Amino acid sequence: MRDEEVVAGVGDVFPVDLLPEGISGSVLLLLLVAALAAGWIDAVVGGGGLVQLPALLLVPGISPVEALATNKLASIFGTTTSAVTYHRRVHPDLRTALPMALVALVGSFAGASVAAALPAAVFKPVIVVALVAIAAFTLLRPSLGEVTALRHTGRRHHGVAAALGVGIGFYDGILGPGTGSFLVFAMVSLLGYDFLHASAKAKIVNVATNLGALLFFAPIGAVFWGLGILMGAANMLGGYLGSRTATTRGSGFIRVVFLVIVTALIGRLGWDVWTENVRPLLG
Repeated sequence: MRDEEVVAGVGDVFPVDLLPEGISGSVLLLLLVAALAAGWIDAVVGGGGLVQLPALLLVPGISPVEALATNKLASIFGTTTSAVTYHRRVHPDLRTALPMALVALVGSFAGASVAAALPAAVFKPVIVVALVAIAAFTLLRPSLGEVTALRHTGRRHHGVAAALGVGIGFYDGILGPGTGSFLVFAMVSLLGYDFLHASAKAKIVNVATNLGALLFFAPIGAVFWGLGILMGAANMLGGYLGSRTATTRGSGFIRVVFLVIVTALIGRLGWDVWTENVRPLLG
């Protein structure tokens, strides 16, 4: 099928003038497939931005901020769907998840407000080191996340959760890739949840971080609404399928997927660090 036929087919059910100017049918199809895959990955363990954000950068003339903003719009469909599915099947404790989501929304808005001014290359080396440490810690602790054994109770539990929400929310607003993975790992290692319940709560918080960033990006006109809604529909389907897979397969399956996604994130961001930071120094 030719690019013109793909775009024309979309135009039969969707206003094509809401899409970025000059987008081809092949790129649009690639974006929808990427959004579907990202929704599944995000639902299981987070890290869908590893797939979806680079795909958006293939759109002709799109800026990094526009790609980040449109990614947030698409992602909020999938994270909302997976959060609802997890809630129905796992019944996570909302007394932790909802306050954590609220402060994460504020953190994400703050992060988005500096995303346009601060180069991502500043953060990437630190993030790669953190991801390597996370992967090593998870590999060396096979029993990590098998069962829920809360590290803290009462106010201390909610205080740690709030601090995690603000910090990871800020990261999601300013950069994003791996946010869900950071959330899951933090809830497993610092709060003591098993991987399944950590993923369920992480989806609720992730909805808030996406919304917080959108609240900043939308008024400045950085969002491609048509493209974001189309990708959001694909992301929503991926989120539904992924959350059902995760709740059926349990914590052991999520742990394996978690390690695969973290390894992929290390490779992807490690390459960015090499090309942006190390190679220029070597001439």
